[in-house]
Amino acid sequence: MNERIRELAEQAGLRFTQLMSNPMVPVVDGKETDLTKFVELIVQECVGCSNNLINHYIDNHSEKEQVLLLASIADYSSEIQKHFGVEE
Repeated sequence: MNERIRELAEQAGLRFTQLMSNPMVPVVDGKETDLTKFVELIVQECVGCSNNLINHYIDNHSEKEQVLLLASIADYSSEIQKHFGVEE
């Protein structure tokens, strides 16, 4: 699990337990939980918001204005994925 994901899970009140097979498994309502899919879905939502913004700029701005804005949004989407360790 990505360290940042673990930190956020702890801030949300999840507890972690020590297991032989996986030393840091989050526990939700007393049950071991895999947060990987949950995190992937959240990251996909964030990237989807970025893609919606890209479409907005394409539809509502001149080509000259689009270049820098679109590059910045694409970089932002990529950074979100890297930050949370989610593959594209």
